[in-house]
Amino acid sequence: RCTESLQVNVERLKLYMSKLLLFPKKSGTKSVKKGDTPRSELKNVAQNTLKEIIPVPKPQLRIKARAITADEKEKSAYKALKKARTNKHYLGAKMKKAKEAAAKES
Repeated sequence: RCTESLQVNVERLKLYMSKLLLFPKKSGTKSVKKGDTPRSELKNVAQNTLKEIIPVPKPQLRIKARAITADEKEKSAYKALKKARTNKHYLGAKMKKAKEAAAKES
């Protein structure tokens, strides 16, 4: 997961918690628990009947079409991936060869 999406979610949850009003389970002073909203704030509270309390923003899926630049035409995605795959495949052999060369010099 990326940290940006986690931060957005944290902000959304903080906003939700700021709007949340907890009613005490029973009437009376003994039933009031930590975190319950004071009775003075609960007098004229309208119940939320919306499907979503705080809507999750939809990410922008479409990227508008644009002209391909000369730099993009010059480079090949296939060649770049093939080169990376080849480098990964022969990494161990290259390291072994370098180690032997270093041992030979000393």
